[in-house]
Parts: sequence; structure tokens; C-alpha cells
Amino acid sequence: MKKVLIFLAIIIVLFSGVAILTNMQNSEKVEDNPYGKDTLHPETAALLEDENYQNIILPDELDQKLKDKEDITVYYFQSTCEYCKQATPILSPLAEEMGIDLLQYNLLEFEQGWDDYGIQETPTIVQYKDGKEVARITGLTSEDEYRQWFTENSQKK
Repeated sequence: MKKVLIFLAIIIVLFSGVAILTNMQNSEKVEDNPYGKDTLHPETAALLEDENYQNIILPDELDQKLKDKEDITVYYFQSTCEYCKQATPILSPLAEEMGIDLLQYNLLEFEQGWDDYGIQETPTIVQYKDGKEVARITGLTSEDEYRQWFTENSQKK
């Protein structure tokens, strides 16, 4: 009986140690993140170093750009969205190639964006001119269709 208790105590200590180390690693990972938040959804934290997710815009920044009547292109995504995970590796390089500043708004981290910007599904790209929405494309589509949409609707950098 004494051996069983010692064994259980060792297991509990090991699991506690693993939990503490994992928590510390996650905390270090989200320090100085572009979201300006202390905690991030694990799927978002996993994207922090992905080169396709480096043009994040925060709600206050987006609101200010719209108030200032800027012409901007915003990609609304969720880090848990399977369609977004397929679209982003197409969209980010394409926008870069075409000289489009594609701002990325993560609806998983800033859920108010669903209502604030009338987003029904992800992925969604919206073009704003003079701070007003003028065009929108939703869902996963082909690179050619995204290219055509950008050509017809987006401003160059």
C-alpha cells in the first residue's frame, strides 16, 4: 500500500510539472504578440510565427482607419476555421505579389467583429473605400478568383 501511495505521489508531481512547464511555454509564446492580449486561443498562438499571418489589425486600429475614411482591404478570418487555413496560404502571397496591403482581423480573438462589420462566415475579404464597404468576397475560392477580385476591388500599397 505504501508503494502505491508513493507511486501515485510521483505521478501527480510529474503531471503537475508538465502542466507548469506547458503553461510557462504558452505564456512566453504570447508575450509581445500582435494582438495586444495576455492570453490567446491556442490555435491563434500556433499562428504567431506563421509568415502568412503577420499583418494583423486590431479592432481600434480598424475603427480608426474607417473613421479616417481610408481605402483598405481587410481579411476576416478565424484561427480555428479550416477554410481560412486553406485560403490564407493563397491570399497572403497573392496580396504580397499584387502589392495589396491585406489587413488581417482574427474574429476568434475579437468576436465583436462579427456584428461590427456584418461578417456572416469566414474567410471573408472586404474592400473599404473612403471608410465604407464597397465589395466583399466570402468563402474559400480559387487563386484565380481571388486574383480577379483583388484586381477589380483593391487598392495597391
